[in-house]
Amino acid sequence: MTQTNRPFQPRTNQHLLALELSHQMLDCIAPLLRGVAKHDRSLADQLRRAAQSVTLKLAESAGHHGGNRRLRYESALGSAYGTRACLRIARGWGYVAADATGDALATVDRVAAMTFRLLRPRQ
Repeated sequence: MTQTNRPFQPRTNQHLLALELSHQMLDCIAPLLRGVAKHDRSLADQLRRAAQSVTLKLAESAGHHGGNRRLRYESALGSAYGTRACLRIARGWGYVAADATGDALATVDRVAAMTFRLLRPRQ
C-alpha cells in the first residue's frame, strides 16, 4: 500500500485525546461568546475563529504526514494561545466574569499542553 492510499490513521492515542479535549474546549467557550459579543463583536469573532481553528487543525493533522502534520500542530498551538489571549482580554475588560472563564482557560491550557507534547514528545 502506498503512502497516499493508506487508510486514515491518527498519529497516536495522544492525538485523539487532544482532539477530543479540543471539542470540550469549544463546549466551555460557547456560553461565553454571547457575553463577549454584547460588548465587543470583533473580539467574540476572533475568539470563535481561534477556538475553532484549534480543533480544525488538530483534526486536519490526522490526514497529514511528516512536516505537514507538524505545521498543523504548530498552527493549532498558536491558535490555542490566541484563544487564551482572547479569553483573558474578555475577562480583563469585564465582558465576562472571572469565575466564568476558569474552566475554559483550564481546558485551553490542557489542549495547548497536549499539542505541545505532540510537537515535542518526551524521549
